[in-house]
Amino acid sequence: MTTARPIFFFYRGPTPVVVINKAEIAWDLLQKRGDIYSSRPRLVFAHEIVSGGMRGLTMPYGKQWRTWRKIQNTGMSGKASLGYCEHQALESTLLLRGLLHDPKRYSYHLSLFATSVVLSIAYGRRTPDLDDPIFTRNAQCGIDFQRANMPGNPVDKYPALLNLPRFLQWFRRDGDKAYARAESLFTELLADVKNRVEAGTAKECMATRGLRDQQSLGFSDLELAFALNAPFGAGIDTTSAALEIALCAMLHSPGSVRKAQEELDRVVGRERLPTFDDERSLPYLEAFIAEVYRWHPVAPLAVPHSVTTDDMYEGNLIPKGATVIGNLYTILKDPDMFPEPEVFRPERFMETQDPRIADLPFGFGRRHCPGMHVAKQSVYIAVARILWAFDVEPVKDEGGKPVLPDMKEMKVLGLTRKPAPFEFHLRPRFPEASSIIEKEAAEAERLLKAWE
Repeated sequence: MTTARPIFFFYRGPTPVVVINKAEIAWDLLQKRGDIYSSRPRLVFAHEIVSGGMRGLTMPYGKQWRTWRKIQNTGMSGKASLGYCEHQALESTLLLRGLLHDPKRYSYHLSLFATSVVLSIAYGRRTPDLDDPIFTRNAQCGIDFQRANMPGNPVDKYPALLNLPRFLQWFRRDGDKAYARAESLFTELLADVKNRVEAGTAKECMATRGLRDQQSLGFSDLELAFALNAPFGAGIDTTSAALEIALCAMLHSPGSVRKAQEELDRVVGRERLPTFDDERSLPYLEAFIAEVYRWHPVAPLAVPHSVTTDDMYEGNLIPKGATVIGNLYTILKDPDMFPEPEVFRPERFMETQDPRIADLPFGFGRRHCPGMHVAKQSVYIAVARILWAFDVEPVKDEGGKPVLPDMKEMKVLGLTRKPAPFEFHLRPRFPEASSIIEKEAAEAERLLKAWE
């Protein structure tokens, strides 16, 4: 694989763009100099029109963003996330049962797992299925936002078009409809929590905490509604896509699977499911999951940063207002940091002495993914239990040759991507696995009823 240029510059219209292809440079600029590299480029269509200026992902660095981030950190910091482990474990047993009964619907089961976890965290309720129209509406809002972030909208290139009379701003039509859909859904979800708080039936969640803190935060109902939707809007597709990539890794690297399963058998045994208490005793599994994130990142370009003042880097001027892209795909495929980058090899994360490397897929500096800890917990418990319970094997063609997922065929929408649909066989690893899953899932279903 050819090594990419570490950093290069070009112009997109009048805007200078800096692309970073080396982790060390990204850490130097986006992390160590975070006080000037933590803003966003002006995204007129995606942020100002489709998001009403209220989505934190595209929000410029400043007071409003810091308040938005405070809400996310209060609900999803490393410490706060530990409080969700029990819930994630219960949901994962229902995921196992779904895969056991109907593995062909793997994408549905993974989406349901991710949805129910983030819905509980954000709004204090779960869902037993994805039939509720709010999930279709939420997915549409996600599609709207992803499309809005794709290049090509004329108002992003020529913001002066906003000076036209409103009725002549043809580019707003789809954007205004997208904003209306988001406003309607997000305010409805917050109103539902308010009603449950008044009725005394609300579960503790990000929304209940946000409502209690609203006055001190200084956020309007609408700003709070947008802030609280962040995990629900961003945490479903990314988590479920990471789990689909994990399944692909199991098919592409059976040797790695055997090592992870041997470790699980040694540490956990075969009489119970893995738990969060086992995590520190499973270093190979931890490396397996880190390699899943690296091998095919869910968000290969992430959201661009913007520098707020002139800066110099190795003799080169990075002018104020420049768009700065941490090219995660190239960074995570850098052969200097990851030899044979196309090979799935968990051992590389057991050999490194730099703890920052495992967090690379979650972004840089002050704009790193606020849901990182929740996502890591969901992926850990799901992957640990799938590997413990099942053998995931490729289907074979007429000649008996394994048919593996084509990792070049990724479904891309805006900033995220996931594997194209693929087939596999899934079988319990040992006779007791099925009965343990059924028993644990029945108990989980009983305990989770209170969240519906």
